[in-house]
Amino acid sequence: MFRRKSVLTFLQAQVAAFLGGITDYGLMILFTEVFQLHFTFSILISGTVGAIINFSINRLWVFKNQCGYSNPINNQLFKFALVVLGSISLKSFGTLMMQKIFQLDYRIGRLVTDIFVSYGFNYPLIKYWVFKSNEKQNAVESN
Repeated sequence: MFRRKSVLTFLQAQVAAFLGGITDYGLMILFTEVFQLHFTFSILISGTVGAIINFSINRLWVFKNQCGYSNPINNQLFKFALVVLGSISLKSFGTLMMQKIFQLDYRIGRLVTDIFVSYGFNYPLIKYWVFKSNEKQNAVESN
């Protein structure tokens, strides 16, 4: 049903997301609790740092064999930046809504929101758009 390579790619992407995410989450708490920034601003700053880590791991490890370095980094960075802007916006809004509507602590609301954003928004866009396989290049390499 699932190809081994697809499962491995998914698991590697989850490692990249986890490392970027744990950095993001830790910095969000630091900026909110220590520096007293509103959590929506903390998410903006911490999300940017986490995104840099995530992009680097995805490009150098996860999708290296899928698209290699045949796709220009500038194109990938631009697409990734758009995904990150959408992701940070969804995380900020979702966390705020979890707090306002369900009275959840921002740390819990953020975790809940992250699950939906990560699997429903980030992973599909990163895999199928940002690091989209170059079909022509893959055909040449396999011959």
